[in-house]
Amino acid sequence: LFCVKSTDTEATARALAPLLAPQAVVLSLQNGVENAALIAAQVSQCVVPAVVYVATALPAPGTVKHYGRGELLIGAPTPQTAQDPSMSATLQDIVELFGTAGIAVTISPNVMAELWSKLLVNCAYNAISALAQAPYARLAALPEVRDVQHAIVREVVAVASADGMPLALAAALAAVERIAVTMPGQLSSTAQDVARRKPSEIDHLNGFIVRRGRALGVPTPVNQALHALVKLVESGYGSGG
Repeated sequence: LFCVKSTDTEATARALAPLLAPQAVVLSLQNGVENAALIAAQVSQCVVPAVVYVATALPAPGTVKHYGRGELLIGAPTPQTAQDPSMSATLQDIVELFGTAGIAVTISPNVMAELWSKLLVNCAYNAISALAQAPYARLAALPEVRDVQHAIVREVVAVASADGMPLALAAALAAVERIAVTMPGQLSSTAQDVARRKPSEIDHLNGFIVRRGRALGVPTPVNQALHALVKLVESGYGSGG
């Protein structure tokens, strides 16, 4: 189970590679859309991307606060591997194994689209929640914040489309609205990192959209602003700022 922050993916995959059994399966339980490919570049074993839908926090050592949901979506990382019978068997094995622990796992016909959709929601909430240290319901209660979130969504949808991953704008906007209802008390993982003065995954959330937008010629000014502001906060960790 590959659960590290996206910033540590490549280094961890390199360290893991010599320790894996030949028939091992690596399950990427991470935010972002790049991780499975980054892991696969370092290991020869099967790598399965997963979308994690759960809201949690660590209020104290050894204590986990569960705010909502708790299911996984998994699938083949590429259209080519989706046609492989061994991949289908592996995915079904994962469903059954996690089922013995009471964890619901669904096989998605397009898990990369699901990862993009989760990235979109993360881009809409994580940075704003971090900067304000506010839970999702408070963000959604302000029309001004919702307007910013909608602008973020439009940028992510445009980048995804240019990157060959079409996402429906109406469904994306609805998903952002829905998260505030299903996880009202959740502080984003970025907010929790900032509160602990730890490096966040912002480079792999809004920062990823900025990088891909730049590479694809898609403007992303709202994502760029939020990425820069979180980086500014992080830059003050060592100085007491």
